[in-house]
Amino acid sequence: MTRISVRGVAVASATAVTAVGAVVGAASGSEGKTVQTVDVASATLLADAPTGAQAQSVGDGIGRQANAQQVSADTAAKKAAAEAARQKAAADAQAKADADKAEADAKAAAEKAAAEAKAAKDAETKRASEQASRDSARSVLASVPAGSVQDIARQIVGNDTQFQCFSQIVTRESGWDYTATNSSSGAYGLVQALPGSKMASAGADWRTNPATQVKWGLNYMNSRYGSPCGAWSFWQSHHWY
Repeated sequence: MTRISVRGVAVASATAVTAVGAVVGAASGSEGKTVQTVDVASATLLADAPTGAQAQSVGDGIGRQANAQQVSADTAAKKAAAEAARQKAAADAQAKADADKAEADAKAAAEKAAAEAKAAKDAETKRASEQASRDSARSVLASVPAGSVQDIARQIVGNDTQFQCFSQIVTRESGWDYTATNSSSGAYGLVQALPGSKMASAGADWRTNPATQVKWGLNYMNSRYGSPCGAWSFWQSHHWY
């Protein structure tokens, strides 16, 4: 900023006023008549105008005020720019978080759908396999004459008294249906082995061969209760063996 001396302005103005007064007086008066001039600048402007150090101080004050206003404006502009940048960064971060969440949700939904589809397929495959096994077992059973399963058991057990005890248990457990399956526990076969796969120790055909089931059941009753009659005695007290 260029500082202009207030005193210089006042003196210039006073000089101009004095010169005008002199010209006017010369034009209106007669020749040789002394024209009295009034030092207007000295009487008014110079009396009120700051001089020297005072004028310098006023100029400095004006400069400082202008500088302060500029600094304030710059600070406000920087603050506004910083706030705008912060808001944009926050908006960008939120948008990214929303996009990431949407992507994660979509991925989780796809994985869940795939898992459910696989579980449904596995369950259907299992049901089909079990049904095929039951159908196979029924087919085998249909080809066996009535009473032959009991005859097979009688031959394997041997002792008639022990067979009668064995028969009492089998009648109540499966009704002599070697494909009988307990829907709650999964127990299977004539003696309702739990799980049915235990009977594999007597033969791989444990699902469809009543003889294999009788052999396993007889061995179980002998090892656990001493005999089929010992097992039948326990069954009467507990309704399981």
